[in-house]
Amino acid sequence: MPGALVQTSATGVCSHGGQMVAAGTSAKVFLMTLPASKHTDQHPIAACAFNVSGKPSPCVIGAKFAPATRVFIEGAPALLVTGLGIGSSAEQAPQGPAAFLTTQIRVVGM
Repeated sequence: MPGALVQTSATGVCSHGGQMVAAGTSAKVFLMTLPASKHTDQHPIAACAFNVSGKPSPCVIGAKFAPATRVFIEGAPALLVTGLGIGSSAEQAPQGPAAFLTTQIRVVGM
C-alpha cells in the first residue's frame, strides 16, 4: 500500500496517548532537508500514561512498523506513514499499537 515516507520531524502517538517523534538515522537520504527513517529505526515515546496494576509501565519506544516493499534506504526498507507499529516498555514488553500522524507528503513509496 503506498504511503508517504517518514522523516525525523514526523510525530505520532502510542495507544495510551504518549507522544512519539521519528528518529531518522539515514546519513544519505533526506526528505525536506531532514534524514529519512528506516524500518529498523526505533522511535522514542514520551508522556505515556499506561500502568499495570498501579505500577507505571509507560511506552518508551515505538518500533516494528510495516516496511516499504519497493523503497530501500541504505539497504533497509524505508518507513511509511501508513503502517502501525508496536509501543514497548523499557522492559521491551509490547503494550499496544503506535502510529505516525504527521509527516512530509511530497515523497511517496510502496
